[in-house]
This record gives sequence, structure tokens and C-alpha cells, in this order.
Amino acid sequence: MTTLRGSCDPGFDHVRAALQRRLDDGDEIGASLVVDLDGHRAVDLRGGFRDAGRTSPWDEHTITNVWSCTKMVTALAALVLVDRGELDLDAPVARYWPEFAAHGKGGVEVRHLLSHTSGVSGLEPPATLEDFYDVRGAAARMAAQEPWWTPGTASGYHVLTYGHLIGELVVRTTGRSLTRFVADEIAEPLGADFRIGVPEADRPRVAPIVPPSGSDVADGADPGPPSVDGPAAKTFAAGAAPTDANTPQWQRAELGAVNGHGNAGSLARILSVVARGGEVDGIRLLGPRTVERILEPQADGTDLVLGIPLRWGIGFGLPQRRTLPWLPDGRIAFWGGWGGSMVVLDLDRRMTISYVMNRMSPGIIGSERSAEYVAAVYDAVTS
Repeated sequence: MTTLRGSCDPGFDHVRAALQRRLDDGDEIGASLVVDLDGHRAVDLRGGFRDAGRTSPWDEHTITNVWSCTKMVTALAALVLVDRGELDLDAPVARYWPEFAAHGKGGVEVRHLLSHTSGVSGLEPPATLEDFYDVRGAAARMAAQEPWWTPGTASGYHVLTYGHLIGELVVRTTGRSLTRFVADEIAEPLGADFRIGVPEADRPRVAPIVPPSGSDVADGADPGPPSVDGPAAKTFAAGAAPTDANTPQWQRAELGAVNGHGNAGSLARILSVVARGGEVDGIRLLGPRTVERILEPQADGTDLVLGIPLRWGIGFGLPQRRTLPWLPDGRIAFWGGWGGSMVVLDLDRRMTISYVMNRMSPGIIGSERSAEYVAAVYDAVTS
């Protein structure tokens, strides 16, 4: 039996049992799972191994690349600035970033960037992953290109561009990089073991990403057909393979869409700010009005990049039963990372569910594992 460490309230025994079984069966290599109920850690579990050879235990200090769960922290950074009055969700992006108005983007609003409806879901080809490592240069290219659909009319998942677009707004309004702002204003005040990218000193405790079988496309979607000129194909043209996350170039970069490093505990600590009404242990990052704006629907339909039905609020996904039948309706905000990591924020229950692992599963959003864990949590809180 694989050792599973941490704590679990008796009412959540089925959650522990599900994670234990997945570890014992080998579906999981290493993972962490947290359920925060208004500041009480009802579940705080970790177990398995950091490496595919199963030689180095996953412990409370283990971190890993959390893929698109990073986007939620990046969105939170923008919302902190909104709450302070430094950004206006309904203002044109060009108010803060004049160059962005080029080629008909003068009407794109800040909320369009946050809700994946800006029309700038990728970098105009030809583009490579290395182009994205040049953060300010890539952002300048995004500002200069035409939108790939009419902004505000539909979502098209901003796979890699999300962090560059929001990050440039952070730079323009604060003079600090997204990495620095997240560290100074979010992670450090909350005591959360999370960062965008990962410093060299922390790399020995990083659990390398273990790829899923049969998928090497960024964020897990298949870009084409139908159209080699459509948003999906162009968004994925730069490409990113799972093992890119294990390279020094990736770990040094500021990819606010995809290369946050942390674990279930640190993501729960940060993002429970939303579930708990904007404040955690006396540290207030958001006011109630800003929290409520997260739940305002911005898009509801087939995403032009991922090709599946999605509902977007401001910065977070909203429940969509056709895509995620295991996620209940209600005042819930969520998103996940490629391979299955997941954070669910239930505002009515003031509950945060956070799951992070190193062995990826196929799929676009969530996985069989994350679905099982989230369903088990909801069984526990509703029984």
C-alpha cells in the first residue's frame, strides 16, 4: 500500500479511500488533495512519489507544474487590481496598453481578456514556444495582431496568451512583472508555497511532469481539422509538450497561463480567497462586489479553441453540465490544468477543493481521477 499522509475528517473517508486506491493501483504517481471549508482543512492529503521511478516520496514540500490552474492565480492578480481601482473590468484594454488598440481591438475590454473572449487566443503564426518565453516581446506581437473572431461574441481558450495579456496589464498599471506581483501581493501575504515559474533553488523539490499516453498537444486539445486557418489550429500552432514543463527554459520563464508551480495546499490557500468572500485569515484581497463579478456570465457556448461547451465568468469557468456532469450547478467558479489538476470554488458552501498531481491523464478539462475526487467531496458535504 502506498503511504498516504496528512489529515482527513471522518466524514470524508470516501475521499481518502479514492485517493488511496488510485495511488495503490498506479493511476496516480504522486498527488495532493485539499478540501478547505471556510478555513478548516477537512481534507489535507498527499502521497505517492515525485518521480516516475517511484524513488522519491511526495511530501508536504513537493511542488509541481500546475498547468492552467495557473490562470486562476493570474486572474486573481488582475482582480486584486480591479478591487483597488487600478483596473476597470469594463474599460478598454487600450486605456492601460494603448498599442493593443491596433487592428480593430480598440473596443476589447479588460473583462474580455479575463474571460477568453478577446479574439487573441494565440500568437499569429509562425510562432514557437520559444517566442512565448520572450514575455514582453510576445505581448507586443499580440497587441499588433488582428483578433481571430469578433471580440466579446464567443470564447476561444487563451491557452498560452492568457498570462502575457494579463501580465502586460499588471506591468502597465503597477510597474511590476506578473511573477513579482503574485509573489508580493498574493503568495507571500498568504504564506502560500506558489510561484510562476520556479527559482533554481526550489527545483530539487519539483515533481517532474509525467506525460499521459497519446497526447502531446498544449492544454490537451486537438487543434484541427476543421480549419487550418481557424482559431484552434492557430492557437495550438506554437505547441507545447508535457515534458517541456521539466526543462530549465520553461521553469525560468514567466508563463502566467501555464507554468505556475505549487501543490494542492498552496492553490487552496490562495484561491479560497474567492470561496471565502475575498478574505483569508484577516487578509482581504477582494471586496464582495469584485467576488460577485467573477460569477457574471461572459460566454456560454462551444469554445472556438477547445471545441467543447464552456461557460465563462470573469477569470474563472462556471459550471457546464454537458462538459463536466460531475460538477454541480450553483455559485461555483473553477478551472483545471492539463492532465487533470483542478480547483473548485463553491461560494455558497465557502468551500475550496484543490487537486494537483504529476502523472497526467488525457483530456481537456479534468480527468476520471479529478471527477471521482470532486464527486466524493460533494457526496460528503451533502450527506
